Amino acid sequence: MNAANIGYLVQLSFIVGAALFVVGLHLMNSPATARTGNHLSAAGMITAIVGEIIFVATGHAGIGNWAIIIAGLAIGGYAGLRMARTVAMTAMPQLVSLFNAVGGGAAALLAVSDFIALDGHRVLAGGAPGLDGWRTLFILADILIGSVTFTGSLIASAKLMGLIKGQPIVIPGGRIISWFTVVCGMSVSIVLILAGMGVVTYDTPILYLLLIVALGCALGFGVAMVLPIGGADMPVVISLLNAFTGTAVAMAGFVVGNVMLIVAGALVGASGAILTRLMANAMNRSIGNILVGGFGSGEGTQASMASEEGTVREVSVDDAAIQLAYASKVIIVPGYGLAVAQAQHGVRELADLLEDRGIEVSYAIHPVAGRMPGHMNVLLAEANVPYPQLKEMDEINPEFERTDVALVVGANDVTNPAARTDRSSPIYGMPILDVDRARSIIVIKRSMGRGYAGVDNPLYVNPKTGMFFADAKKGLAELVTAVKAL
Repeated sequence: MNAANIGYLVQLSFIVGAALFVVGLHLMNSPATARTGNHLSAAGMITAIVGEIIFVATGHAGIGNWAIIIAGLAIGGYAGLRMARTVAMTAMPQLVSLFNAVGGGAAALLAVSDFIALDGHRVLAGGAPGLDGWRTLFILADILIGSVTFTGSLIASAKLMGLIKGQPIVIPGGRIISWFTVVCGMSVSIVLILAGMGVVTYDTPILYLLLIVALGCALGFGVAMVLPIGGADMPVVISLLNAFTGTAVAMAGFVVGNVMLIVAGALVGASGAILTRLMANAMNRSIGNILVGGFGSGEGTQASMASEEGTVREVSVDDAAIQLAYASKVIIVPGYGLAVAQAQHGVRELADLLEDRGIEVSYAIHPVAGRMPGHMNVLLAEANVPYPQLKEMDEINPEFERTDVALVVGANDVTNPAARTDRSSPIYGMPILDVDRARSIIVIKRSMGRGYAGVDNPLYVNPKTGMFFADAKKGLAELVTAVKAL
């Protein structure tokens, strides 16, 4: 097979891989076909990798290049497989952030490598002015976006892991630092693009120095952007950084002329941007407002409700079991507390027990419940909860008025009625689950601690609410035992 035919074969593998990505993403729209879509997307990636290996092999790559390729495949494949198999569902948001960081960092490094190669071609050509105008534009876009994604995702992951406190971290002069990194990075990038167009000419050391400055500004902006953002906004931030990763990968595709990277990056970037917008709307906040930061003081802050607002009514496990066992309709509201306790199997067992008694059971899923997009859906799917029972906010809210018992398991901010009534609350205007409109409410919670938004929840002093103080997993196990005894 001659070189031309091999080239066509490689390009065909990229197109086939890109097509499998598109079809796979489409199939993920339905739970019934999501697994097939995931498998097709994986097959698309394998196809592209095989095509790239054929391309490298026919280019007579040296033993050093093969050593790097094999080492990369082995290390990356092992790390990815191990993390996917061992990660706890509560740690999934951190893992997604780490993957975002790896994707953005890899795209930025690829662009740096290509910039160096372009300058090498310039030097070999006898010092001819200019690098390559359009290519330099894509290189700089890739470096800036990828670098911001890299450090921003690492900070987000560290916040979720608890390595950095979840509260907004305000650096003295932080806004000035952020604007400085933006202005400096963009200015240097423009100069480098002009150099690529041949408008200005610099020697190699100066070009590399300017590149380092642009890279440093982008890395610094990623840190400065995410540090002031509170934990309550982390789902939106993760989604936004995911969109950044996709955009960086698409730019990398333009840099190296790889249609597979362009299509894959565009899919991730576009879907991430759409999801970010939907989640911001679900919180009734603009993306710009989220990036300004300062919202969400971290989970675990002790609530301090004034006594005149109401009295907390504690219920025993037997009282809660009786309410559930003799109800006609129950809505379960899962939250991050359920994920932390790994209580998804317990809630499924309780739901099955109630259904065996002829009780209608469904789950209310808020778009930003948990710490990443779709966190509750994935968590409950792991426990084989039937997907038709998972109801989105707009679908389930009208049902609460006809519900005998709303069982809240570890959810806080997404059930807070202050979002409707308290104009001074930082979550005012955020659409919430209308739990307070149910006839009776049971809240399983370890304490009266606040959620990630750091505000009190009037639901807990509602006369219809009974607080069942317990770890979610232990509390659900006790409820199961008590219901069985009735």
